[in-house]
Parts: sequence; structure tokens; C-alpha cells
Amino acid sequence: RKAARLRPCMTSVAGGRSALHPQTLTSRRVQRPALSVNRPSSPLSPKLRFNAPSRSGRGFLKQLRSSSTETLSDSNLKPSDDNDKDPDDYVLYDDRWVQLGLLSLLALLSDWACFAAVGGPKTWVSSFHHNPDELIDLFLFSNVISCFLFTDVSRRFGLKKSVTWAAGLMTLGCALRSGLSFLPPFDRYDWVVPDYLFEITGTILIGIAQPFFQCSPPQLSATWFGSNERALATAVCLNANQLGIATAFVVGGTMLNGKVPEALDEYLTMITFASLAVFGGTVAWFKDRPPTPPTSSAARAAKEEDARQKALAEGKDVGPFFTYPQTALSLLSNKGFLPPLAAFVASIGVTNVVSAFTSETMHRAGFVREAIIDEIGAGFQVAIMLGGILLGRYVDRTKQYKGVTLACFGLTISTLSLLGIAEGYDMNLPGWVVVSSLIALGASAGPVQPINAELAVEVTYPSDENAVEATQQLCGNFFSALLVPICVTASQLDFKILPGIGPNEDVRGDTLVLIALASVVALIFSTFNAELKREALDSHHHHE
Repeated sequence: RKAARLRPCMTSVAGGRSALHPQTLTSRRVQRPALSVNRPSSPLSPKLRFNAPSRSGRGFLKQLRSSSTETLSDSNLKPSDDNDKDPDDYVLYDDRWVQLGLLSLLALLSDWACFAAVGGPKTWVSSFHHNPDELIDLFLFSNVISCFLFTDVSRRFGLKKSVTWAAGLMTLGCALRSGLSFLPPFDRYDWVVPDYLFEITGTILIGIAQPFFQCSPPQLSATWFGSNERALATAVCLNANQLGIATAFVVGGTMLNGKVPEALDEYLTMITFASLAVFGGTVAWFKDRPPTPPTSSAARAAKEEDARQKALAEGKDVGPFFTYPQTALSLLSNKGFLPPLAAFVASIGVTNVVSAFTSETMHRAGFVREAIIDEIGAGFQVAIMLGGILLGRYVDRTKQYKGVTLACFGLTISTLSLLGIAEGYDMNLPGWVVVSSLIALGASAGPVQPINAELAVEVTYPSDENAVEATQQLCGNFFSALLVPICVTASQLDFKILPGIGPNEDVRGDTLVLIALASVVALIFSTFNAELKREALDSHHHHE
């Protein structure tokens, strides 16, 4: 095992900042199994290492050729020819987990707020006399509009400012939805629930804020994490919204089912306080990037961003502000981008439809207690999250994006088929088989999203990670908006399977639609053979 060494703490990558505080620089080295370098042991700590670049240029930025930032063509993706590069100069800071935790909590809260009523729809309807689906549609519409602005806003103002402003906007939206009854002078009024106009306005604000949490995980992973951690980090953050939906099922079901409207006021106020706490943490601890980049690709991005910010400060023309439509068209014209996009969209479509029909599916499968169904629905969302973490970690180590994605689609098709039989009228399967199939479906269909979010960034490098994820989210949400009504119509139909050959099983039409979708996309994805450009840049020193 390599020993650590201690270097003087100098300045940050951005330059011109004060010296870094030692407590903020706790880090660990990126493990490079292909190299073996013996170093003297540090008398202080074998795990503490300060390795920021010095003003003299001895750090990692010096080894990037100046021409590598002048253009973004594939010919410039080759690494520097400087062979004196020490791979151990790249360090991973413990603070990366704080950044990941904050962004994940924001994503969780945004979906919890959006789907707050799914655990107690009857209490919601009796309080507002409106179906909660109306606000969910409004949330998604606001989300789509904000996706068009996210890439350009985050590029102009940076990730910290963009995410912090969005967190404040979400907190304001949650406060409006709760009626502000916990703040003076509003606490003088005996409000049971706020006016429905407050719900509409607050939902729009939350919908505008959400893309800044949902579209930025690939950039956060690329900026803070090593090449063998990026898929894991993206999976945690990208699927945190599923935990938000699970929280709505569990907490909402506990606080709202069969309760009076006053319980709804308390429930919405609790969401507001949770959002306020995470907003405070974001203001205090969220950062644009670490003191030193974790990879070669992150170093290049940092150097380019510094040059762009310097040009902005000097009043130079850096191009138009609103460039996302052109960027999206460029991505869609990239053949390597299309298979990951199709896989991402299919995953969102399957998980959204299954989430929407969980209650009805469980009723048809023989479950009758609402509390049990809420717990099953929450379990499906948790399975999506855990599956993403486990498979994301595996992909980080093996880079087997294609094999894992195809395996996930295979298991998705199998579990959909089993659930289709379970919800049919002609055969009753044991409850444990139904629940196990639903959990397996979440653990297989859900991870396709974060894995292919990272894959899309890999094959389109050096494209903007935010633009890549925003395009995937836009296409996924738009496709889901079309898929849900199709599945609603198809759910009214039942089809016999192999009539006259085996038992009289029947499968509902919406299940067949999802099976067909997963099968077609799996065939499309099987043709994927694009180069992992970012990984090639980050791992070049293994082959020197």
C-alpha cells in the first residue's frame, strides 16, 4: 500500500483565493492499481494529504496542453504528452460526500413536495376539492420549461449559485403551499388549510426549481468524484427523487389517511421546515468544485471554466446566453448519444407508469389494505434507489455499461410479465411473489437511468454534462406524458396468453405496452458500440 505524503497547502484552482483551511482538505488518493509508486510515510497521517497546485504551475493544470482547451473536437481529446504527470496528484476530498448529500436531499424534497398527496388523496380532495393529479401535471409543466433554462443559467452563474437559488425558490414554494401559517402575522389566523391559489403558486415554484437538482448530478459527479465513483454518485443523486416519492407514500399515508384537514396543514408545514433546513445547509456548505480536480477531464473543465469566467469579468463576448436548443440538436445528431437516450427514456417511462398504477395493480393482485399498498409502493421506490447504487458501483469498477443495461432490460421484461399475470383475473399468485416481482422490477428498471446518464456523458464528451442530462430529462418527461394516457387506455383491455396451450392466464394491456417498450429499446441498445471518450482521457496514464 502506498504511503501518503504531506505537501504545503497553497491556493485553490480558481486562483486569487485565500489559502485553504486544512480541515476542508481531508482527502484520499485516487487508487491507481496499474501503478506502484513507493513514497516515504508521512509522520502525521497516512490518509491526510494536502495536494493543491502551487502558483509556480507544478500542479496538474500545467500538464494539459494549452491547445486542449482551444477546441472541442475529437482530435483534441488525447491527453497531454507530458510523461512526468504523477497520477497521485489527483486527490478525492471527503467534502464530495457533503455535496452529494445536499444535492440528493434537495432532489428528494422536490419530489416529496410534488407528490405530497399520494399517501392521502382522500384527505387532499376533501380539503381542496381538487384532484392532486392537477398539481402534479402543473409541476411537470413547470419542470419542462425550467429544463430549457437550466443549462444556460448554471453555465453563466455556476453550480453553487444556481443550486442555492433553486433551493431558496423551492423553500418559498413549500412555504406558500403550507399557507405560511407558522410565520407571523399569518399565525394569528385560524387557517385549517391555505387557499388553493397558494397551492398552485407554490407548486409552480417547486417545479421551476426541481431541474436544478435533477439535471445536475452528472456535473457534480464529474467535478467532485473519481472515474471509479461517478456512476455511483450519479445513481445516488439521480434516484434520490424516488426516495422523495417513497417518503410521500409512507409519511403522507401515516399523517393523512382518514385524518381531518388540520393534519394536512401540519403535513405541509413539516415539508416546509425540512426544505428550509436543507436550504440553510446548501447556503453554508454547497460549493462549485473542490480545491483540486479529481481527474484529467475535471482539470480540463476547470481550466476552461476559469478562462470563460475571466473573459466574462473583463467584459469580453463569450457568446449568446441562451444556447441550449442548439446544444440539444447537436446531441440528438450524435449517433452514440441515441442508445443511452432511448434506454434512459424507457426507464423513466416504465417506472413512472408502474408508480402510477401501483395501487390498482396491487388491488387486482389481491391486496386490499391501503396502508400495506402504501408500504409496497414505497418499497418499489426504495428498490430503484438501492438497485442504482449497487449496479452503479459495479459499473464504476468494470465500465460494463452495455452489458449491465441489457441485463437490466432482460430482468425488467421478465418481472413485467410475471406482474402482468399476477394482476390478471384468471390466475392468483401468492402475495410474496407479487411483492418480490415489483421490488425486482424497481431494482432492474430504475438503475438504467443513472447508468445511461453517465454513459451519455462518456460518449458525448466534452459536451456539457448539464445539457446532456437536461436533454434526457426533457425527452423522458415528454415521453412519459404521452405514455401514461396510452397505458390508461390499454389497461381497460385484457389479453389471453397462449390460449388452449397452457393455463388460462390473461395479461392487462398496459403491461403488454411496457413489455413491448422494454423489448424494442433493448434491441436498439444492443447496437451500441460508441467510444467512452471521457474514460479514455482519464485512464491514459494506465497505458504509458
